Amino acid sequence: MSNILVEFKATTGIFGTSIITINRPKALNALNIETLKELKETVEQEAAKKEVRSIIITGSGDKSFVAGADITEMDGNTNAQSVEFSELGNAAFNAVANAPVPVIAAINGFALGGGMELAMSCDFRLASENASFALPEVGLGLIPGFGGTQRATRILGLGHASELMFTGGRIDAARAKEIGLVNHVHTSETLLDEALKTASKINRQAPLAVNSVKKVANAGLDVSLAQGLKLETQAFGDIFDTKDAKAGTQAFVNKEKYEYQGE
Repeated sequence: MSNILVEFKATTGIFGTSIITINRPKALNALNIETLKELKETVEQEAAKKEVRSIIITGSGDKSFVAGADITEMDGNTNAQSVEFSELGNAAFNAVANAPVPVIAAINGFALGGGMELAMSCDFRLASENASFALPEVGLGLIPGFGGTQRATRILGLGHASELMFTGGRIDAARAKEIGLVNHVHTSETLLDEALKTASKINRQAPLAVNSVKKVANAGLDVSLAQGLKLETQAFGDIFDTKDAKAGTQAFVNKEKYEYQGE
């Protein structure tokens, strides 16, 4: 049985969304070395397909999104092995964060440790009512190793992130929405459908423009406002060279509809 499942859902003509499912239900979808490698490869492959305009990442079953890294593979690690495992996790999650298309997390249960870190590497997050979140590593004598210390502070602010990381405490979906970790909370039964509805809205937009927004917004996190504005100005100019921009603005002027082709 594959650790990663992929299903393509067409939402706009031939274009649509790839649903990537972490598929280790007996282990609550915990991330072992093999799964991390497969996740990185799958995300890169799906994001490179012209027909894929967005990606949804979720977990198998209705109990767990990802319950964390597979502790059985970490037990007894040396310093070098721990660094290697951290590098692998970061490579996989960076593939998610840096994918040219938007990536939505559909969090259908436990998002603990590496699971919360995976969710935070996505562009935004939707959660089921039974979802729960934690960065519990300090309770094991460890620290987050797949980007948690960096992404949590950027998404939540230092105060909320520090409370979660210092205490190892778990929060529910309602609290996660309150502090800005998730955008929306849905029932377990409707979560994936709602994620697809959101993805469909994205898929109808000009894909090169959406991808440019993602690239510039993410790059702006690591530079000054002045530098970020320069990046935006350059990207704003570049997008006008695309066929979609020319056709889209013309369609607006003529009060017509245009189906974007990603050109």
